Amino acid sequence: MIVDFVVDGGLLFVVLKNIGAASAFHVVTTFDRSFRGLGGARDISAMALFRGVEFVPPGKEFRQLVDSIGTYYARQEPLRLSATVTYADRREQQFKDTMSHNLEIYRDLSDMARL
Repeated sequence: MIVDFVVDGGLLFVVLKNIGAASAFHVVTTFDRSFRGLGGARDISAMALFRGVEFVPPGKEFRQLVDSIGTYYARQEPLRLSATVTYADRREQQFKDTMSHNLEIYRDLSDMARL
């Protein structure tokens, strides 16, 4: 299981994806900082998607719109975030992984797209 951020067409998305070959169970994601999206109206980090998904088959991806990347930057939302994902396999073996993200990289990529 991974948590990643993607910018597509100027829109920022947060993605929860099972990149493994087996199903994941009881998937919980916690962020080290809260972040808001949808014009600042929604705490994305507190959504039900991240509080717990009971079953995620291999290859399954959840993609949540955060905001336009420009709007996200303008609101001065956190640019450095860590996501910790915990989950179990079918035999109830527990797994935990932390992914650190720096959303500042998309600012440079956005600038390059305007050239």
